[in-house]
Amino acid sequence: MAFAVAVLSFCSTPAAADTLANIKARGTILWGADAEGGAPYVFPDAKHPSQLVGFEVDLMDAIAREMGVRPKHYQNNWDGLIPSLTKGDFDLTPDGIEVTPAREQEVLFSRPFYLYSEQIVVRKGDRRIHTFEDLKEKRVGTLSASAAMDMLQSLGGVDIAIYSGQMEPYEDLALGRLDAVFMDLPIAAYYGRSNPKLEFVGDPVGEGVYAIAMRRGDDALKIEVDRILEFLITNGTIQRIFEKWGIWNDAQQKLQAPPSSQGFTRFQEAKQIALVQFIPTLLRGAGITLVLSCVSMALAVMLGLLLTIMRLYGPSLLGRLATIYVEVYRGTPLLVQLYMLYYGLPNIGISLTPMVAAVLGLGMNYAAYESENYRGGIGAVNKGQMEAALALGMPRMMAVRRIVLPQAVRVTLPAVTNDFIALFKDSSIVSVITMVELTKTYNMLATTTFKYFQLGLITAFLYFAMSYPLSLMSRRLEWKLKGGLR
Repeated sequence: MAFAVAVLSFCSTPAAADTLANIKARGTILWGADAEGGAPYVFPDAKHPSQLVGFEVDLMDAIAREMGVRPKHYQNNWDGLIPSLTKGDFDLTPDGIEVTPAREQEVLFSRPFYLYSEQIVVRKGDRRIHTFEDLKEKRVGTLSASAAMDMLQSLGGVDIAIYSGQMEPYEDLALGRLDAVFMDLPIAAYYGRSNPKLEFVGDPVGEGVYAIAMRRGDDALKIEVDRILEFLITNGTIQRIFEKWGIWNDAQQKLQAPPSSQGFTRFQEAKQIALVQFIPTLLRGAGITLVLSCVSMALAVMLGLLLTIMRLYGPSLLGRLATIYVEVYRGTPLLVQLYMLYYGLPNIGISLTPMVAAVLGLGMNYAAYESENYRGGIGAVNKGQMEAALALGMPRMMAVRRIVLPQAVRVTLPAVTNDFIALFKDSSIVSVITMVELTKTYNMLATTTFKYFQLGLITAFLYFAMSYPLSLMSRRLEWKLKGGLR
């Protein structure tokens, strides 16, 4: 009996435990936040990279001090903070979490600690945009799963570029890839004002609040956090923190009112939407994935074949260059290659669109693997056939094209098809350069509605529906190349 109780206690979910008592017992409060491009909320100190700074770092230090414990940061991607919190990875998160009706159904919020609005930033001298309504028919960058994204979607007619980081959209705006950036005022104040190529336009739009998110059931922790926040607001600590980071304004006086998120929420009430209404959006994402994958694979096949011919039949110098290409691309991450194409090339005056960068990144990466497939297929062809063709007076390249390659294709076809299917799935990586393909679409919808499982099933089915026909086509083509049934 005692053993069973111990097992049940060990296996109990974090939400079922007394989180406040656990915090007091271990002497630390674990708070989740994304420090990657997270200024001015939480980010590494340039002078001491191992240390984190930001107004939420100062806020959590003050809360932990009043609670009598030490604060400890837990790194987590911003758009995955709520799922990680409910899973029990950390105790709470203050990382610019906007209070919305959908989130209030998933987590427990503290009393608000900051009132924010959204700010439009454009390139200096651009007079096309003056108000929020002017963002229609424009390409506008914003943060994934944010209130700003919800507002742009509600406005309609906006070409929305979704980012997972806060710094990248302002860089793209300065490079001319965007017409405007629309984000929370603290983010705009840090990244927009500091860039001499950018400027604010119009008054801040909308009004909402940041609050600290906790797991449902952690009522004791909420009471304690609310008490501390009320004390920090009353004694001026929070005002001093916000002034230090240049984000204090007169609107913060509203937080002196009795704590309530009602009246701050500027978004439409959450609606129970049937899953079928998300399918058209997911299908559009699937269409982008399909086009991106097919064009990238075509590039990979052609470039891979060229690399193989250079290595096996070209001059020694070209052969060595082709070998270096294959080894470098196979030995470095695709993510780094995409970053270099999209964010690195502008440093030398070359600016690519997201689609072009995505196609080049995937195609050039997979070309290295296709080259190895072709090299193995050509190696499987009996050398005597090439020798016989040359003995008959056939030029070398004609022999390669008419004798060797047709046989090598039959050998390499399964491997090439397998790479094509893998490329379908790897296409999700291009979301880091603002491509909104199927996986990014799923992530945007799931983080807004919290329907991770249901939408995930639909997304997985769409990937399967796109990749399975490739397997069938490959087997049929293999059968034809072998001359049909023997």
